[in-house]
Amino acid sequence: MNKLLVGILVSAGLTAQAQSGKEIMYVGTYSLRGSEGIYVFEFDRKAGTMQPIQSVSNAKSPSFLAIHPSGKYLYSVNEAADKLGGVSSYSIDKATGKLQFINGQSSLGGSPCYISIDKTGQTAFVANYGGGSMAVLPINANGSLHAPSDSVQDVGSGPNAKRQESPHVHSATVAPDNRFVYAADLSTDKLNIFETDVKKSTVKPASTPFVSVKPGSGPRHFTFHPNGKYAYLVEELTSSVAIFSRNAKTGRLTILEDNINTLPSGFTGQNTSADIHIDPAGKFLYQSNRGANTLAIFAIGTNGRLTKVGDQPTEGKTPRNFLIDPKGDFVFIAHQDSDNITIFKRDQQTGKLTYTGQSVKVPAPVCVIMASH
Repeated sequence: MNKLLVGILVSAGLTAQAQSGKEIMYVGTYSLRGSEGIYVFEFDRKAGTMQPIQSVSNAKSPSFLAIHPSGKYLYSVNEAADKLGGVSSYSIDKATGKLQFINGQSSLGGSPCYISIDKTGQTAFVANYGGGSMAVLPINANGSLHAPSDSVQDVGSGPNAKRQESPHVHSATVAPDNRFVYAADLSTDKLNIFETDVKKSTVKPASTPFVSVKPGSGPRHFTFHPNGKYAYLVEELTSSVAIFSRNAKTGRLTILEDNINTLPSGFTGQNTSADIHIDPAGKFLYQSNRGANTLAIFAIGTNGRLTKVGDQPTEGKTPRNFLIDPKGDFVFIAHQDSDNITIFKRDQQTGKLTYTGQSVKVPAPVCVIMASH
């Protein structure tokens, strides 16, 4: 068979592969216990298994990840970079899901721990936990990151002397309408609200510039209901969740209920809450608890209020981030301290989870996300 024909056949095979709806998963890690950096898997939906494809070398703790809306690029914060922080960009091979490093930039603050991309793919928002700031980086047409064009330094502290001694911005979440970004500060017990200009990659305080929650609660991760009317905040230090209604015009948040306990009844040990997600249908909310090693499961009412459904043991130690797959059938839970990702089947009617027995070894996994190809 001549080389040209072989090339055509290989190319056709890759095209078919790209059209076959491959589901690729990316796992960010801390650079501990032999972790190589970012791990790439293919998810086999029928078998419910994750097959390793690639590991991408990055020794700076590429902990939190985000995928560009085009599906062509992936971004990581580099939490162990120097005091000016670091962010990296990678191209995604559409046929295989494999990553190729493009470039890196400073995040202008220590210990960057969260990155989000606006829905037009022109701007990245980075939360610097150690630096207590949010950086805004333009994204070039080729997916590479430009140097930061804007940043906001937070100030203040909270009543928890160990954890709230100085600002710790823990997330920067883009609103569904792409007009606002919400930055949770664990130390000041505030969600700061910014209007965004994604073309210029700049931000300014919204007309209502923040909402405060109970002192000492420690805002961490934030998510919106699919209907855009309600939003939910992890309160890390009090292992609780807060519910807000949202004014779509101004971005303003109004607390409906604060400090809702997410721990199993009778649990008395040490715990900090971490991640929060809502299923695609908007019926159930899940929050991870490190210490109790559970996912709290709540049903969401038509008024946005929560009713506890149960607590799912996560089959690992220190469940940090987790992923509800885009079809709502599976949940993947990343365990920072037991070096594994566990896979659960999800009942779309009850919201409850069933462990599949599948546990995938990954050193110090922090973040797990999925892209369809």
